Amino acid sequence: MLWSSGAPAWADVVPGGNGTGSETQVNGGKEGRTVSATAGAIVFDRSRNGSGQSAGTVTSTTTWTPPACYYAPKYSPEELKAYLEPIWQAESTGYQWDAEQRARYVDGHPYKDFNKEKSGEGYWWDSYVTEGREGDPGALDCKEPPFWVDKGDAPPPNIPQAITPEMLAQLAYAEIRVPSTKVDLAPAGATKVNLPTWAWLDGADFKPVSVTASVPLLGIQATTTAEPVALELDPGTPDAETYPASGTCRITDGHIGEPYAKGKADRNPPCGVRYLRSSGEGTFPLKATITWKIHWTGTGVPGERTLPDGTFGAEQAVTVQEIQAVNR
Repeated sequence: MLWSSGAPAWADVVPGGNGTGSETQVNGGKEGRTVSATAGAIVFDRSRNGSGQSAGTVTSTTTWTPPACYYAPKYSPEELKAYLEPIWQAESTGYQWDAEQRARYVDGHPYKDFNKEKSGEGYWWDSYVTEGREGDPGALDCKEPPFWVDKGDAPPPNIPQAITPEMLAQLAYAEIRVPSTKVDLAPAGATKVNLPTWAWLDGADFKPVSVTASVPLLGIQATTTAEPVALELDPGTPDAETYPASGTCRITDGHIGEPYAKGKADRNPPCGVRYLRSSGEGTFPLKATITWKIHWTGTGVPGERTLPDGTFGAEQAVTVQEIQAVNR
């Protein structure tokens, strides 16, 4: 059996929503911080996600993107009837389409009376469009009309976009939020030409974050986790050097760079930058980008699987001043 019907606690849950099936329906509760929300049949648990106004989404380091559309349970027999019959009564879709739909769902070709005799024994599956991907050409790939799947059965093999734990992991990837990458600098405020400037991030803010996506109706879930692995510094001008020379500061034991402290003035920073000219009356846009290694675990999938690394960066203005010589 490829699909489970879910835990007993979910036995009375039924799919459905107020939308047309062409968009993602989002419902859920909020208590201080969002813990979970639903997107149709999918429930997202964000309790271990990054938070705060400065948190943002990661961008894949490849051309890969999460699926723009997918199929999952959406209607009970009664809900599909309540959805389709007003459309037919309005006659807004044309006689031929209405007749074909009535034949498919009412007259027994192949379904009869919306499969009411199977009420509670399965669900009508339909397409969903991933939130934020409504204008994506890939959102048009899910063209199948609603189809029936008995509890415990796999969806038809000709439906490649049918929801799976791997797809849940990919959808959870899009929900990942990571903290801001604004770095602490020493000297703070303004630095000097040819003076090594130390850069670091508070390691306490850069711990793994994760989002779990599940379909309780099917008893499947996947957790996608992002872990910080490196900080890349771009000084914002070619007239600068970075520490290390590659500009990539590796993250070890949760530490990103090293805070400056008294007594370190004669040392080069393990992570930082040295500007070779003044910023004049302006500033240089120092960009700090964190690379996050992303992996997932899911129902029926042994071990961990990987997804493309993600990045998130931010710019901050750095003032670089000339060192003033004093003539005596």
